[in-house]
Amino acid sequence: MFARIKKIFQDFANNLQSAILYRTLDEKDIENYSNEMFMRLVEADVAYEVAEKIIENIRQRLIGLKIRRGDDVEKHVEEVVEKSIASVLSAVGSFNLANFVKSILARESPAKLMFMGVNGVGKTTTIAKIAYKLRAEGFKPVVIAADTFRAGAQEQLKKHAERISIAFFGGRYGSDPAATALDGVVYAQRNNFDVALIDTAGRMHIDADLMNELRKVTRVVKPHIKLLVLDALTGNDALEQLKKFEEAVGVDVVILTKIDADANGGAALSVIMGVGKPIAYLGIGQRYEDLVEYDPGIILKMLFK
Repeated sequence: MFARIKKIFQDFANNLQSAILYRTLDEKDIENYSNEMFMRLVEADVAYEVAEKIIENIRQRLIGLKIRRGDDVEKHVEEVVEKSIASVLSAVGSFNLANFVKSILARESPAKLMFMGVNGVGKTTTIAKIAYKLRAEGFKPVVIAADTFRAGAQEQLKKHAERISIAFFGGRYGSDPAATALDGVVYAQRNNFDVALIDTAGRMHIDADLMNELRKVTRVVKPHIKLLVLDALTGNDALEQLKKFEEAVGVDVVILTKIDADANGGAALSVIMGVGKPIAYLGIGQRYEDLVEYDPGIILKMLFK
């Protein structure tokens, strides 16, 4: 993961060391190399604005940096680059879903989690992963298939639920998604489930019918939190999806899937740094266990260790 981005940062540190050996850095020392790194980042699918943010942060930290005779110059530069990336990543908020659920359960039950996202992002699998994780943390979850539009959506979620022994509630194809979601919540209340995970339809994000449908589900069910699942591989398109969902129904938290599938790392890094929303989880594989809470340290380890 992030192999190409990692190589770009390593090359930058290596190339810069001969230019700054035993003297104070100035703009001329770093301008050529930083410009080269910028172009390489963009070529590796890092969004233009994100690449600019990274380069400017590194540039500000390098200007005027004094390196004592005998010190490892390349190591100093690597540390500056890592601290710069850490600074940008730390500005991205994290979100502890388990703690949030506990706070809801302290006053009412069940905690209602509504999941959104376009087809193909891995939403249904992600819901199963989160249900699996919540159960491991002591909660009693039920998954509710409120996608009554896409053929096979009910069966897909039900199959996941059976595999991990999680309760499932579904509806008829063509029925009102909001009614199905509400019936599922009532079912959860009557059967003492802690958490209701509501799957919604995932037609194209520019589809007005889908957005109207989501608005209705939101009005009827009144979810405690709305989670948007995004495919990290799609880069700028993922950010455009976020914008559309935010405008239509609002987005509280983001979950990024397929982090492990981005060999370059540029698209995933762009989404992580560009979402502007708290990130709850990163999908890093196909197994139900392959879901980790967002932590800047995880990304830094992929990039620098």
